[in-house]
Amino acid sequence: MTRLTFLGTGTSSGVPTIGCTCPVCTSTNPKDKRLRCSLMVETGNTRIIIDCGPDFRQQIMNHTFRRIDGVLITHAHYDHIGGIDDLRPFCKFGDVDIFANEEAEASLRAFLPYCFAKRKYPNIPEISLHRITPHQKIKIGDINVMPIVVMHGKLPITGYRFEKFAYITDMKYIDDSELQYLMGLDLLIVNALRTTKEHHSHQLVDDAVKFAERIKAKKTLLIHSSHHIGLHDDVNNMLPDNVKMAYDGQIIDLNC
Repeated sequence: MTRLTFLGTGTSSGVPTIGCTCPVCTSTNPKDKRLRCSLMVETGNTRIIIDCGPDFRQQIMNHTFRRIDGVLITHAHYDHIGGIDDLRPFCKFGDVDIFANEEAEASLRAFLPYCFAKRKYPNIPEISLHRITPHQKIKIGDINVMPIVVMHGKLPITGYRFEKFAYITDMKYIDDSELQYLMGLDLLIVNALRTTKEHHSHQLVDDAVKFAERIKAKKTLLIHSSHHIGLHDDVNNMLPDNVKMAYDGQIIDLNC
């Protein structure tokens, strides 16, 4: 059994957005409150975090304090890596292994130079940084993961295929050659920024629905959504039955 916990499902500014009084930002429905995007993947023996953004401390506080076996980075924009320093308490269990592509690895070294200095300051995060290669599987604990390439505008970033589910965020488009690695999914988790107004580096709801249909995903959950997407319940009512918005705190158990 693999448990997925959505730690955050929001875009870079989170929801509510600072200073905004729109119906979404003032909604009392907890499903309209979205921290920055992150997913926790757990089995009985292994815990993986996908992206560690600036809300990580808040996101992890209500969960059992146990070893984090790996942190998978999709890309090195602040909303996806801004919480890495908050991994410090988990170094009690040993170094935290972080996996990133070549570009994200370089950005992490620049963003957190004190973690990789020859003479380290006391009590910094003890990080082991691993470079990943597209389509080369890695094994973290008892979980197998395959990195794939998606395009965030002009920036190649990493999506992750597990056994029967995949996690993709910040995608604008994907090369046809990558689709073979996404067939046969029970669950696709994919970004959908808003319903209207084209964005240069993020797909919209209709794009996400068409992509899910293209790879024949059995079920799809939408993430990385801004307040412009609309109220959670309203969006769900207009979506196909097998496509819904994810929400913070949602738990999915998969037999894989």
